Amino acid sequence: MRLLFWGTPAYAVQTLSALHDAGHSIVGVVTQPDRRRGRGKQLVPSPVKQRAEEIGCPVFTPERIRHDSACQQQLADLQPDASIVVAFGQILPRDVLQQPPLGCWNGHGSLLPRWRGAGPIQWSLLEGDVETGVGIMAMEEGLDTGPVLLERKLKIGLLENADQLGERLSRLTAELMVEALPRIEMAGPGSEAERWRALDMRFQSDEHTYARMLQKGDYQIDWSASALSIHRQVMGLYPGAQTNCKGKRLKIQSTEPLIERLIDQLSPEATALIGSWPTGKYEPGRVLAAVQDLGIVVSSSGCPLLIREAQLEGKSRSRGQTLVQQMQSEVGSQLG
Repeated sequence: MRLLFWGTPAYAVQTLSALHDAGHSIVGVVTQPDRRRGRGKQLVPSPVKQRAEEIGCPVFTPERIRHDSACQQQLADLQPDASIVVAFGQILPRDVLQQPPLGCWNGHGSLLPRWRGAGPIQWSLLEGDVETGVGIMAMEEGLDTGPVLLERKLKIGLLENADQLGERLSRLTAELMVEALPRIEMAGPGSEAERWRALDMRFQSDEHTYARMLQKGDYQIDWSASALSIHRQVMGLYPGAQTNCKGKRLKIQSTEPLIERLIDQLSPEATALIGSWPTGKYEPGRVLAAVQDLGIVVSSSGCPLLIREAQLEGKSRSRGQTLVQQMQSEVGSQLG
């Protein structure tokens, strides 16, 4: 098939590569413009642009596709059979959605209609979902409202962070998109309603949840919350959840909530610590202990939280005994 691919972050690269490796003709790749990043503020291309150039695909970088009629015409002139969209980062206008005869198809990292919108991976972790998945969805003007062609579920591990879960979902998105395309091609062109009927699409219910854009305040840890809630924040916002330690920023990247009912999901080292500190005895945010070779233990509103990896402002990321050595002097002090 002749495909026009739309995507920007690393999450989308596996799908682009899988479609190319499956023998499809990638007639063009649309991605976000290069952005200035890092201390030197150098222009950096998106991961999708880098991969597209490696495999020799024409690249288009409209600032706003909705308002770029010249780019829209260039894309139409490529005459793709279908458009494939994975984390592009802009909403496509009606004219663009209606261009390909076999439609526009999106690989979305959640079990729709749960977590429509941006950040479904982060929100599934923040809200403690036990499973998530990927849906291959026909695109329409609404935000992630289209009917679903294929869907597959994944269990979420308690100790899994957003990067780890994103990597699994990225692989699954690529697999499902390659699996979906022969069915889409077989259904052939025609009206949207005819194609959807031929493909036996699942229409979404009206009971949806929306993954709102994350704000700066979402990353600040509130130690008066439960250990499990804080742990979900650390995993879901990896590697950016943070607190204050004597006037310095402390980014926290890996934790385990010392909760007895979760014992079968914790590491043996964390399990051995459960019950060592009475629940509710200490002010939330108090550094209770530095545990040899393991990390530091901090109180919450309930059970304590084991911090296994963190980065103190001005220092490199550390874990285990290195973290213990950095934070040993903070035992008894208050975070937040």
